[in-house]
Amino acid sequence: MSASAPLAIVVIAAGKGTRMRSPLAKVLHPLAGRPLVTHVLDAAVSLQPQHTVVIVGHQAEAVRQVCAPYGVTCVLQEPQLGTGHAVAQAEPVLADFPGDVVVLYGDVPLLQPATLRTLCDTHQRQQATLTVLTAHLDPPTGYGRIVRDSAGRIARIVEERDASEAERALHEINSGVYCLKASFLFPALHRVGQRNAQGEQYLTDVVAIAVAERQHVADLAVTDTHEVCGVNTPDELAQLNTLLQQRQRS
Repeated sequence: MSASAPLAIVVIAAGKGTRMRSPLAKVLHPLAGRPLVTHVLDAAVSLQPQHTVVIVGHQAEAVRQVCAPYGVTCVLQEPQLGTGHAVAQAEPVLADFPGDVVVLYGDVPLLQPATLRTLCDTHQRQQATLTVLTAHLDPPTGYGRIVRDSAGRIARIVEERDASEAERALHEINSGVYCLKASFLFPALHRVGQRNAQGEQYLTDVVAIAVAERQHVADLAVTDTHEVCGVNTPDELAQLNTLLQQRQRS
């Protein structure tokens, strides 16, 4: 990262993971013999950020212990009111941080350091306020959709449960991974409401705020869509185990 844009990373790792059908916090489930979140932290620390903040919640102490060797700051999210609310918990740590913040997820373990570097480079080169990592999936089931305007710019991100039939037919999805100016991120999060099907504070709403303010919103599409696959079920964890074994053999 260039000296002009110091980097902080926030990893959301607070969720219970109900669909895993296990008492174990989702980010502690093993992938290739190691907790999911450690794969994410490997990618995070490779960028040499000035700060790495892990948002913990369910089984917070166990997650803290797994994260401890990485020298990160763990912050408790309690109660858990959505992704926007999760990232907002990092504000006390990053209140005066002058650079960019990358948001990652503790259950998205295959994201590569090279992709994150390209995301940050794109963000800085375009002097963007916010840069979204997208992917083209078929089918796009389960993911928020990228809605673009007539000029091809990102207009907003709509969660699947809140999407119209036409929006659900879109195949470009929001990975949930962003690079944002810290000076924009935290003030924007104070303005995020809970007017949606889940009654939660969505991080995606900061995109709509940036668009409304005519801030520059950039985007980068991943070439390998497996990088942005999250783990929500035991079957998905098994699939990622297979993918990781294939990647390690190649």
